[in-house]
Amino acid sequence: MFLRLKAKSDQRGASLVEFAIGATVFMTAMFAVLEFGRALWTHNALSDAARRAARYAIHQPASTPAGVKTSGRDVGPSVDAIKRVAVYGNPDGGTNPMVNDLTTDNVHVRYQDFGLGEGTVGVTIEGYQFQFAIPMVGTTITMPDYNTTLTAENAGVMP
Repeated sequence: MFLRLKAKSDQRGASLVEFAIGATVFMTAMFAVLEFGRALWTHNALSDAARRAARYAIHQPASTPAGVKTSGRDVGPSVDAIKRVAVYGNPDGGTNPMVNDLTTDNVHVRYQDFGLGEGTVGVTIEGYQFQFAIPMVGTTITMPDYNTTLTAENAGVMP
Protein backbone atom coordinates (compact mmCIF):
# COMPACT_ATOMS: atom_id res chain seq x y z
CA MET A 1 0.00 0.00 0.00
CA PHE A 2 2.90 2.30 0.67
CA LEU A 3 4.19 1.91 -2.89
CA ARG A 4 0.79 2.73 -4.28
CA LEU A 5 0.52 6.02 -2.36
CA LYS A 6 4.01 6.98 -3.43
CA ALA A 7 3.11 6.39 -7.09
CA LYS A 8 0.07 8.68 -6.82
CA SER A 9 2.06 11.43 -5.15
CA ASP A 10 4.58 11.36 -8.01
CA GLN A 11 1.77 12.30 -10.42
CA ARG A 12 0.78 15.52 -8.65
CA GLY A 13 0.77 18.41 -11.14
CA ALA A 14 1.06 16.20 -14.21
CA SER A 15 -2.46 17.14 -15.33
CA LEU A 16 -1.60 20.82 -15.11
CA VAL A 17 1.51 20.37 -17.26
CA GLU A 18 -0.42 18.30 -19.83
CA PHE A 19 -3.17 20.93 -19.94
CA ALA A 20 -0.63 23.74 -20.41
CA ILE A 21 1.01 21.93 -23.33
CA GLY A 22 -2.32 21.05 -24.94
CA ALA A 23 -3.80 24.53 -24.44
CA THR A 24 -0.70 26.16 -25.94
CA VAL A 25 -0.92 24.03 -29.07
CA PHE A 26 -4.69 24.59 -29.36
CA MET A 27 -4.50 28.36 -28.84
CA THR A 28 -1.62 28.69 -31.31
CA ALA A 29 -3.59 26.83 -33.96
CA MET A 30 -6.73 28.83 -33.23
CA PHE A 31 -4.99 32.20 -33.49
CA ALA A 32 -3.19 31.09 -36.67
CA VAL A 33 -6.54 30.26 -38.28
CA LEU A 34 -8.00 33.61 -37.18
CA GLU A 35 -5.02 35.58 -38.52
CA PHE A 36 -5.06 33.68 -41.80
CA GLY A 37 -8.76 34.46 -42.11
CA ARG A 38 -8.14 38.16 -41.51
CA ALA A 39 -5.34 38.18 -44.08
CA LEU A 40 -7.56 36.45 -46.63
CA TRP A 41 -10.41 38.90 -45.96
CA THR A 42 -7.99 41.82 -46.41
CA HIS A 43 -6.68 40.30 -49.64
CA ASN A 44 -10.22 40.02 -51.02
CA ALA A 45 -11.19 43.51 -49.83
CA LEU A 46 -8.13 45.10 -51.49
CA SER A 47 -8.78 43.24 -54.72
CA ASP A 48 -12.41 44.38 -54.66
CA ALA A 49 -11.36 47.98 -53.93
CA ALA A 50 -9.14 48.02 -57.03
CA ARG A 51 -11.97 46.61 -59.16
CA ARG A 52 -14.50 49.09 -57.77
CA ALA A 53 -12.22 52.05 -58.44
CA ALA A 54 -11.44 50.86 -61.98
CA ARG A 55 -15.15 50.55 -62.76
CA TYR A 56 -15.65 54.08 -61.46
CA ALA A 57 -12.58 55.38 -63.33
CA ILE A 58 -13.69 53.97 -66.67
CA HIS A 59 -16.61 56.42 -66.70
CA GLN A 60 -14.74 59.53 -65.57
CA PRO A 61 -12.91 60.49 -68.78
CA ALA A 62 -16.30 60.87 -70.48
CA SER A 63 -16.02 64.53 -69.47
CA THR A 64 -12.86 65.05 -71.57
CA PRO A 65 -13.45 66.72 -74.94
CA ALA A 66 -13.83 64.42 -77.94
CA GLY A 67 -10.52 63.50 -79.51
CA VAL A 68 -8.45 64.31 -76.40
CA LYS A 69 -6.52 61.33 -75.05
CA THR A 70 -5.40 61.06 -71.45
CA SER A 71 -2.23 59.15 -70.55
CA GLY A 72 -0.04 58.76 -67.49
CA ARG A 73 0.01 57.69 -63.89
CA ASP A 74 -2.22 59.66 -61.51
CA VAL A 75 -3.04 62.01 -64.40
CA GLY A 76 -6.53 62.51 -65.62
CA PRO A 77 -9.92 63.77 -64.61
CA SER A 78 -11.13 63.03 -61.09
CA VAL A 79 -8.07 61.03 -59.99
CA ASP A 80 -8.63 62.05 -56.37
CA ALA A 81 -12.25 60.91 -56.55
CA ILE A 82 -11.15 57.58 -58.04
CA LYS A 83 -8.68 57.09 -55.20
CA ARG A 84 -11.41 57.89 -52.66
CA VAL A 85 -13.66 55.26 -54.28
CA ALA A 86 -10.91 52.68 -53.73
CA VAL A 87 -10.34 53.68 -50.09
CA TYR A 88 -13.78 54.73 -48.86
CA GLY A 89 -16.12 53.25 -51.49
CA ASN A 90 -17.43 56.75 -52.17
CA PRO A 91 -16.10 59.48 -54.51
CA ASP A 92 -16.83 62.09 -51.84
CA GLY A 93 -14.58 60.32 -49.33
CA GLY A 94 -15.34 59.50 -45.75
CA THR A 95 -13.78 59.07 -42.35
CA ASN A 96 -13.36 55.29 -42.12
CA PRO A 97 -11.54 53.43 -44.88
CA MET A 98 -13.10 50.14 -45.96
CA VAL A 99 -9.81 48.38 -45.13
CA ASN A 100 -7.88 49.43 -42.01
CA ASP A 101 -4.82 51.61 -42.70
CA LEU A 102 -5.55 51.92 -46.44
CA THR A 103 -4.90 55.46 -47.67
CA THR A 104 -5.15 57.23 -51.00
CA ASP A 105 -1.33 57.18 -51.11
CA ASN A 106 -1.56 53.40 -51.69
CA VAL A 107 -3.80 53.86 -54.74
CA HIS A 108 -2.53 54.77 -58.22
CA VAL A 109 -4.55 55.38 -61.36
CA ARG A 110 -3.10 55.01 -64.85
CA TYR A 111 -4.77 56.08 -68.07
CA GLN A 112 -3.14 54.68 -71.21
CA ASP A 113 -4.14 56.46 -74.45
CA PHE A 114 -7.64 56.70 -73.05
CA GLY A 115 -10.19 58.41 -75.23
CA LEU A 116 -13.58 57.77 -76.72
CA GLY A 117 -13.80 54.01 -77.29
CA GLU A 118 -10.07 53.32 -77.01
CA GLY A 119 -7.33 52.88 -74.46
CA THR A 120 -7.26 51.47 -70.95
CA VAL A 121 -7.50 52.61 -67.37
CA GLY A 122 -5.79 50.78 -64.55
CA VAL A 123 -6.06 51.09 -60.79
CA THR A 124 -3.30 49.67 -58.60
CA ILE A 125 -3.19 49.34 -54.82
CA GLU A 126 0.40 48.89 -53.73
CA GLY A 127 2.48 48.96 -50.58
CA TYR A 128 -0.33 48.02 -48.19
CA GLN A 129 1.01 46.82 -44.83
CA PHE A 130 -1.07 44.11 -43.13
CA GLN A 131 -0.78 44.36 -39.33
CA PHE A 132 -1.13 41.15 -37.35
CA ALA A 133 -3.51 41.42 -34.39
CA ILE A 134 -1.64 38.95 -32.17
CA PRO A 135 0.53 40.96 -29.79
CA MET A 136 3.28 38.35 -29.61
CA VAL A 137 3.81 38.42 -33.38
CA GLY A 138 3.39 42.19 -33.65
CA THR A 139 4.74 42.41 -37.17
CA THR A 140 3.48 43.52 -40.55
CA ILE A 141 3.64 41.97 -43.97
CA THR A 142 3.47 43.82 -47.26
CA MET A 143 0.52 42.61 -49.30
CA PRO A 144 1.03 42.11 -53.03
CA ASP A 145 0.03 44.76 -55.55
CA TYR A 146 -3.61 44.65 -56.63
CA ASN A 147 -4.10 45.77 -60.21
CA THR A 148 -7.26 46.02 -62.29
CA THR A 149 -7.18 47.23 -65.89
CA LEU A 150 -10.27 47.89 -67.98
CA THR A 151 -10.57 48.91 -71.61
CA ALA A 152 -12.55 51.90 -72.79
CA GLU A 153 -15.03 49.50 -74.36
CA ASN A 154 -16.23 48.72 -70.83
CA ALA A 155 -17.49 52.29 -70.51
CA GLY A 156 -20.40 51.37 -72.75
CA VAL A 157 -19.77 54.29 -75.15
CA MET A 158 -19.52 53.47 -78.84
CA PRO A 159 -17.25 55.72 -80.95
